[in-house]
Amino acid sequence: MPYTVTLKKNHEKRIAEGHPWVYANEVASITGPGKNGDLADVYSADGRFLGSGYINHLSKILVRIFIRDGSFPDVDFYTKRIRAANDFRRKIGFGDGDSYRAVFAESDDLPGLIVDRYGDLLSIQILTLGVEKNRETIVQALKNVFAPRGIYARCDVAVREKEGLDLYKGPLFGEFTPETVITENGLKMHVDLENGQKTGYFLDQKENRAAVRRYAPNAEVLDCFCNVGGFSLNCAAAGATKVYAADISERALDEVRKNAALNSLEDKIETVQADIFELLRRYNNENRKFGLVILDPPAFSKSKDEADSALRGYKTINKSALKLVAPGGFLVSASCTHFISVASFLQMLSDAARESGRRVRLVEMKTQSPDHASLMAEKESLYLKFFVLAVE
Repeated sequence: MPYTVTLKKNHEKRIAEGHPWVYANEVASITGPGKNGDLADVYSADGRFLGSGYINHLSKILVRIFIRDGSFPDVDFYTKRIRAANDFRRKIGFGDGDSYRAVFAESDDLPGLIVDRYGDLLSIQILTLGVEKNRETIVQALKNVFAPRGIYARCDVAVREKEGLDLYKGPLFGEFTPETVITENGLKMHVDLENGQKTGYFLDQKENRAAVRRYAPNAEVLDCFCNVGGFSLNCAAAGATKVYAADISERALDEVRKNAALNSLEDKIETVQADIFELLRRYNNENRKFGLVILDPPAFSKSKDEADSALRGYKTINKSALKLVAPGGFLVSASCTHFISVASFLQMLSDAARESGRRVRLVEMKTQSPDHASLMAEKESLYLKFFVLAVE
């Protein structure tokens, strides 16, 4: 028999509307036997059943609801839920591709589970205790749906520590080398499931990487925080005269060079190892100009408390980058943290434009790729912001 969690009076509205998180401070009482990671039934103060999810007393998010009809999460349940998530990708044109996000946690009613597909390999992240306790069940369900050659765990993300979980990575099924080559936007990309970012590669920027192609022809491009070169390759393939791929990580730049070679674009892409803040200052001092500057930094904010300092950091690099754009050129600016709202990021860009002395127009405003569809009831799942500015 699962836990019974009863909410305080008037704390059920958000959850009844579809948000899956029950915070510990919203709970009036918890009854019944059980352990952390077990299933819990959640009720409103007046006794209405709201849903079931795994409970963890170590987390501020006490319960993550993913069942609202009384089902039990066995292999058959997970197989159906994962198949439905993948069918959705197929419906929107992703599920037949060789690389995409197949399961996006809360958005697919599977909180704490990320599944990315790289050809015949799956890379997964398990972010919560309840999902970790059911790992073997989920692996079997993944085998049922995808029949993969291998499944690799990238459970080395710090958020697991908030659930009282250890960090680890390694194969969960199959014998394979955790490296592969995918095709994205017609380009070959080497993906390292063991050491690459997130589950191996930033799949959420796929359509945004394609979008920059219209701004790259005949332009010198500066791609900042380039990681393994996704934006750089798309710009080079679209006809940029030269792309400078800049990152502080030499390992990332090795991957850029490897990917450039895979696509016969070595002569178009030059790597630059540098701290991006310092590089932008130096290029401004040298009066360098570029037809297109791309800023796709890592998340500057890992919590709500860091949002203000993150916005200051974003403004610093965007102000510097705007000064580097040649008249008639473009700035691409992205942010990948849900702790910075769209409105706050737009205001920051406006402030950066004013302080840089440049007149800018907003050309495009996009978010994460459709395979990362966000849940409207859960604003936290809408995290990626992507803007293209025309600089006069």
